[in-house]
Amino acid sequence: MRHRKVSRRLGRTSSHRQAMLRNMVTSLFAHERIITTEAKAKELRRLADKMVSLAKKGTLHARRQALAVIRDKEVVKRLFSEIRERYVDRNGGYTRIIKYGFRRGDGAPLVVIELVTESLARKRRTRPKSEATVAPKVTEASQASISKGSSEEEKSEVKSQANEEAKEQESLQNEEVEVQAETVSEGAEAEEAEEKVEVQATSESSEKKEP
Repeated sequence: MRHRKVSRRLGRTSSHRQAMLRNMVTSLFAHERIITTEAKAKELRRLADKMVSLAKKGTLHARRQALAVIRDKEVVKRLFSEIRERYVDRNGGYTRIIKYGFRRGDGAPLVVIELVTESLARKRRTRPKSEATVAPKVTEASQASISKGSSEEEKSEVKSQANEEAKEQESLQNEEVEVQAETVSEGAEAEEAEEKVEVQATSESSEKKEP
C-alpha cells in the first residue's frame, strides 16, 4: 500500500529518478522554463522551490547543499546572485505550471514549468481627495426670482406658440384666396369661350339663310 507516500515513482528506480530530477532542475535554472509531463513537473517544482530557499539563505553551507543537487557551478552561481535577488520579497511559489497540450504517441499531458518573474510590489493607487462641495442655501427671494423667471419663460413660450399659429392661419387663408381666384378666372375664361362659340354659330346660320 502507498499510504502516506507523497512522492511519485514516475516508473523509474530511485537512482534513475534522482538523476533525472537533478538534470531537470539544472535545465530549469539555466533556461528558466522547460516543457515536460505534468507528473514530472509537479515533482520538479518541489525540488526547485527547495533550491531557491537555499539560495535565499546565502550561506556557504546552503551553497554546498545546492551544489550537491545542481550539476553546473555556473547555474549555482546565477541561482545565488540573480535569481535570489528576484525572490527576496516572495515567500514560496517560485515556479508556475501551465498546461501545454498532449504528447503525440502516448497522449501524455504536457506542461510548461517556468520561474515566476513578476514582483509582488504593487503600486498603491492614490485617489485624489474630493473637495467638499457645499450646496448654496436657497432663500425666499431666490425662490421668488426662480418662480418669476419660470413664469416669464412660460409666457414667452405661449406667445411664440400663438404667433406661430397665427402665421399658419394667415398662410392657409392666403392659399384659400389664391385657389378661389384661380377658380374664378377659370370660370370667366370658360364663359368667354362659350360666348365666342355661340357668336360663331349664329354668324354661320345667318350666312346659310342668305341666298
